[in-house]
Amino acid sequence: MKWIGAILLLCATTWAGFEFSRKLSDRPVQIRQLKSALQILEAEILYSQAPLAEACGTLAQQLPKPVSLFFQSVNKDLQGNTTDLYQIWKYNLDRFWPHAALKDSEKEVLKQFGRTLGQHDFSQQQKHIQLALTHLDRELEEAQNQQLKYSKMVKSLGFLTGLLVVLLLI
Repeated sequence: MKWIGAILLLCATTWAGFEFSRKLSDRPVQIRQLKSALQILEAEILYSQAPLAEACGTLAQQLPKPVSLFFQSVNKDLQGNTTDLYQIWKYNLDRFWPHAALKDSEKEVLKQFGRTLGQHDFSQQQKHIQLALTHLDRELEEAQNQQLKYSKMVKSLGFLTGLLVVLLLI
């Protein structure tokens, strides 16, 4: 009976290490997806001059989950809604965030971008998009460094922590 518990504990801590490592690996991928989303949004706004709701619908179709879920939700909320655009953006960002592997710094970049969305002419909007892309570039570099630095360590640490607890309990 002790051995079954020991194996279960070891499996649980190893799984926790792998799950944390997956989050470290998913963060750079999702930041790249956000960058792509902003670039597509820029093209939709500047070149096709599509309304924001339509642009978000296009983004939702082109991007993979979980980023597409955010834009799909924004698109749905913008349809026939007269609420403040920033409030819709912030509400959907708060709903989307638990499903993402992103940190608060990326959330702050997107919140600041949401404040400027739809407030300026095309050239100013393009500058705000470029600013958000620059901030996401910095966050992407940090996320890649953390992934390289900690991914293997976290996997090993999960297993070794479980092994330590098992040895202490036996």
